[in-house]
Amino acid sequence: MNRKSVRRLSMLLVSVFAVLTFAPVAFATEALPQEGASYGKVIFAVGAMIAAGLAIGVGTVGAGLGIGNAANGACSAVGRNPGVQGKIMMTMLVGMAMAESIAIYALVVALVLLYANPYTSLIFS
Repeated sequence: MNRKSVRRLSMLLVSVFAVLTFAPVAFATEALPQEGASYGKVIFAVGAMIAAGLAIGVGTVGAGLGIGNAANGACSAVGRNPGVQGKIMMTMLVGMAMAESIAIYALVVALVLLYANPYTSLIFS
């Protein structure tokens, strides 16, 4: 890559990082305190949004790696022994479904953090 391409790519990555980092602050404006109140609600809301983003991000990366690993193993196994393709495919699909369930659990955790957070009553009371 030439120097100009590297500079454009780095600028793009910095811009994406800035948007993803500071977007929760913009969405937390409804929790801004009135005059004389503390910023605890804002910090809690921003923290919940960042935690939800990290939960779904890490969960889906893990599921993607698991599904890719299962597909890689199944392709190698079928290449070595094509006669048992049906059994290998069934086992691969079950493994992929279990790996995908991790992504669904991460989505549930993210939604709980955003909409049904059990600590909201402690902060907003």
